[in-house]
Amino acid sequence: MLPKMALSQTNQTETDATKSDFSTTLAIERTRIAYDRTMMAWTRTATSLIAFGFTIYKFFQIELGSRAPSGLVMGPRGFGLTLVSIGLFSLLLAAIENRRNLRALTGLKFPRSMATIQAAVISILGIFALVVMLLKG
Repeated sequence: MLPKMALSQTNQTETDATKSDFSTTLAIERTRIAYDRTMMAWTRTATSLIAFGFTIYKFFQIELGSRAPSGLVMGPRGFGLTLVSIGLFSLLLAAIENRRNLRALTGLKFPRSMATIQAAVISILGIFALVVMLLKG
């Protein structure tokens, strides 16, 4: 039988190990959530660029009709295409960075991030806007 002092030290060690494991798990979860917040920030920025680019394109298409403005280095269509393309490219970079960061968080399995799903939907809508802009030229 273990002396009373040795028994209490064993229980204390088990309690410390449990607290340490729990703290580590919470730290990893906080880091994962921080990566999701960063992905959401990138998604908001990309959505703004895509929406602003498409709005400029449509506004000037309605306003000018078939008349193309002369003397401009880049017309409204080119500027809109550029903004939408930058938005899609930034969303792609954000997705790559997010995936790389999540893989770096040990070998733990996490549920699929809603931020990543939302970014995928936004990118599909952005690609659709880009195709419309290219085809309606």
